[in-house]
Amino acid sequence: MRSDTQTAHVSKKMLWAGRILSALPVLMLLFSGVMKLVKPAAVLEGFVGLGFPESFALGIGIVEIACAVLYVIPRTSVLGAILLTGYLGGATATHVRIGEPFFIPIVLGVLVWGGLYLRDERLRALLPLRQ
Repeated sequence: MRSDTQTAHVSKKMLWAGRILSALPVLMLLFSGVMKLVKPAAVLEGFVGLGFPESFALGIGIVEIACAVLYVIPRTSVLGAILLTGYLGGATATHVRIGEPFFIPIVLGVLVWGGLYLRDERLRALLPLRQ
């Protein structure tokens, strides 16, 4: 029996679809955040190419990981989704500014909210998508 009120009225199929959809951006963001903490040469070169000093890598990596962790925790998942939306918006703006393709942060944002929508009854009640 589930004690989590967030998943109380979610079918098992919808819950698992939401978890899988949510796992994709979380895994990508955690990997990206860890790479910013480890700071391999390619990541530091990428930072310079994006117009950021190398010293920003640590702070941005910590923010990225913290937002992803907040998103994974059921009680803070909506806050995490909101923070990830801001983070990914900044990533989109950065790529637009330098003329690089910017669809990846947008797709990640859609996956964040789509996964949360499927696994959180409160969000579906707030944003009903009915015919």
